[in-house]
Amino acid sequence: MQDHQLYQQILGITAPWYVERVELRLEDGEVHVYLNHEPLADWACPECGSPSCPLYDHDDERRWRHLDTCQYRTVLHAAPPRTRCSAHGVRVVRLPWAEPHSRFTALFERLAIDWLKAASQKAVAEQLGLSWDEVHGIMERAVRRGLARRKAEMIGYLGVDEKSFRKGHKYLTIVNDLARGRVLYVAKDRKQSSLDGFWPTLSEVQRGWIAGVALDMWEPYVQSIKAHLPEAEEKMVFDKFHVAKHLGEAVDKVRRTEHKELHKEGDERLKGTRYDWLKGRDKFDLAEWREFCQLRRSNLKTSRAWALREQAMKLWDFTYPQAARNHFAWWYRWATHSRLQPMIEKAQMLKSHLKNILTYLTHGITNATSESINSKIQWVKYTARGFRNFENFKNAIYFHCGDLDLLPKPT
Repeated sequence: MQDHQLYQQILGITAPWYVERVELRLEDGEVHVYLNHEPLADWACPECGSPSCPLYDHDDERRWRHLDTCQYRTVLHAAPPRTRCSAHGVRVVRLPWAEPHSRFTALFERLAIDWLKAASQKAVAEQLGLSWDEVHGIMERAVRRGLARRKAEMIGYLGVDEKSFRKGHKYLTIVNDLARGRVLYVAKDRKQSSLDGFWPTLSEVQRGWIAGVALDMWEPYVQSIKAHLPEAEEKMVFDKFHVAKHLGEAVDKVRRTEHKELHKEGDERLKGTRYDWLKGRDKFDLAEWREFCQLRRSNLKTSRAWALREQAMKLWDFTYPQAARNHFAWWYRWATHSRLQPMIEKAQMLKSHLKNILTYLTHGITNATSESINSKIQWVKYTARGFRNFENFKNAIYFHCGDLDLLPKPT
């Protein structure tokens, strides 16, 4: 079998295309494969698919990096035909081995995409002998392809969360599908306008299908949901874990203040206990738990703050809204008479948002899925050593967390 016939079989080249010649460049460690086509009267229009468009001329010769063969870098060469369509004019035809505007074959991009799912862009670039821009271009095309293929689906529950982008209070707004654990939308900042951009991506039927939205108590998000989602007041659920975070912050403020007071008196009971007051029972071993119990049963202000936090979190254990309201009324009186200013402030905050805290009892959703996605985003950010460009970060989030169909499909 001659070399051009061999490469025609290896590359899967079919009529009307064929391998015209093969050049082995030993000094460069490369194999160059030159492709040509049989003389045809008609080509398919890349815009409308009309199969009866005549050949107009040829574009300049182009090169595509292909999978290595026998450890040699393999490069394809061809002059893409241009066809004249009666509806769309002169257009470059679609090539069976590569997508438009790509410098790589579809098979090579599939390999790069598979590697990028498991490793950093830098590592993939080094292993495949690519520049950072080339790797980023492959990722960007994959995301664009995946978003274009995403079908309009009915989504029951959304999660809206923020993610730190860079130092200096630079944030992203991220909308997640809580059922499938995927990112639906990424926008810059955490303003109302950031979330406003998501709603036009849904049809009126899709918006009406949404049963609930889990979010923190960030007012710009609340206003955006109210402006775009029907019956928003009944559908917003303020996230359990954000409430726990607020209460944990209040406990820690009480602890810091009390520790300073006790330290002046030579009492070091609270030294090194910061995380003990914030972690759950399952995070202690038996000896640690016994030691902590002695603290929480003492007359420390911090132990009272901790008890207030624990009782507040029991709101999510109720089944009936009225029973939960009764519990909150009892807890609120206790908190506001505790003489612990951080707890008083958080109690007042929770009271003003109680309606949409208790919607949890109807929908049973939290942003736990969003936090899981955030952990993955943090991994993406860490492996890339941070992102200076918002668009690059957004593409990386969609690539790793969007559950998109990323792979090119040869025509």
